Amino acid sequence: MPSRFGGFVPARHPALRYGIALNDSGYFWEAQEILEAVWAAAPQRGRERVLLRACIQIANANLRLRMQKPHAAARLLGEALRELEALGLRKASADGLPISFRQPRSPPCCEAN
Repeated sequence: MPSRFGGFVPARHPALRYGIALNDSGYFWEAQEILEAVWAAAPQRGRERVLLRACIQIANANLRLRMQKPHAAARLLGEALRELEALGLRKASADGLPISFRQPRSPPCCEAN
C-alpha cells in the first residue's frame, strides 16, 4: 500500500477490498487494522476519509457485539451513521473537497402543500 494516495482512494485498491472482505468474513479486529491503514494513507480532506472512518466504526461495532458489549456497539454504529449522513449532505467540488452543506429535500410525495 502506498504511504499516501494521490487525490483519492481507488475503490478497487486491494487493501480496501481486503479490509471490507475481512469484516464481511467476521474478522473484525483485522478489518479495523487494515481499514485504519488505508484511512491513514487517504487524502487529508477527501470524502474517502469520512467513508473509511464509518467503515472502521462498523468493524469496531461488530467486534463489540461479538464481545457481548451491545451498548458500545450501538454507540459506534450511531457514530458511523452520523458519518454517513454527513457524507450524504456534503456537496463536493470537482476535486472532491466539500464546498457546502445542504439540507436534504423531501421527496415530492412528502412535501407540504
